[in-house]
Amino acid sequence: MALNDAASRWDVDALKAGASVSLVFAVPFAIAARWAADSRHDDTLALWFSIAALIGFVIGAGCAAWVQRVGLPLSHGLVTAIGTYIAAQAVFIIIKLLRGGEVNWFASLFTLSAVTGAGLLGGLLGRQLHAKGVRPSGTEQ
Repeated sequence: MALNDAASRWDVDALKAGASVSLVFAVPFAIAARWAADSRHDDTLALWFSIAALIGFVIGAGCAAWVQRVGLPLSHGLVTAIGTYIAAQAVFIIIKLLRGGEVNWFASLFTLSAVTGAGLLGGLLGRQLHAKGVRPSGTEQ
């Protein structure tokens, strides 16, 4: 019974769609921000890339919140942003450790808090679209 409750809580297709959007829009900017910060380029450039990455997480979370069909847009937005960030960050950390680099755990956790805010914002935007009656194509009632 509990397994069915958990399965009905999440729209897996919505989570996949949101994660795909986040990976396309957020991760390249996150990589560019890390490159700009590590290579001692202009710190302003790293900041702009970081902001663009956060916007990518908002878009991905908003996508998941908008297309979900179980009535939980905020949860889908948060899970999409946080899950995508953790998955991508885990890959980056593993690569950095394999190359003998040092991991700044505080920076990773700080960025996770910003990504959580982006996920919440995306969830709110997706909820607003539903409240205004804007639905993804094929789901109009």
